[in-house]
Amino acid sequence: MYRLALRDLGIVVLAALLWRLDAGHRDGTALGWALSIGTGVATALVGFLLHEWGHLGGSLASGSVVDFPKSLLSPLLFHFDSARNDRRQFFWMSAGGYLASLIALAGIALLCPLSTWAGRVALGLGCLGVVATFTLELPITLKVWRGAALPLGAAYRPHDD
Repeated sequence: MYRLALRDLGIVVLAALLWRLDAGHRDGTALGWALSIGTGVATALVGFLLHEWGHLGGSLASGSVVDFPKSLLSPLLFHFDSARNDRRQFFWMSAGGYLASLIALAGIALLCPLSTWAGRVALGLGCLGVVATFTLELPITLKVWRGAALPLGAAYRPHDD
C-alpha cells in the first residue's frame, strides 16, 4: 500500500507542478494549450485517485479484507474481497468512494481557477468522472442494498498479477 501511496503522491506533485507551469504559459501558444489540457487532465486524475483512496478508506474503516496489486501500473488501487467481506463492509467501501468523489469535485470547483482552460478541463473531466462513478457504481450498490449478493467482478476478487 505504501508504494501505491508514494506513486499517487507523485501524481499529485506532478499536477501541482503543472499548475505552476500553466500559470506562466497562458499565452495561446501550442505549448500553452498543451500545458492547460495536461494540467486539467492531471487534476482530474488526482480526483480519480481520491475516489479510489476513498473506497480504500471506507474498506479499511470497516475492517474489510483487501488485496493490493503487485504492480504499480495496476489501474485499481486494491481489490475488495467479496468472498471474505460482508454487506456492511461493502457499503462502507462504496460510500467512501462516493464521498471522496464529491469532495474531489468540490475541491476542483473551489480551488482551480475556472477562468483558465486548465480549470475548465479539470472541472469538466471531474464532472464526467462523477457521472461515470454514479452510472457504473451506484446501480451495483443499489442492487446489493435491495438484497443481491456482493459483486464478483474484477474489482471484487484478489489480484491475479
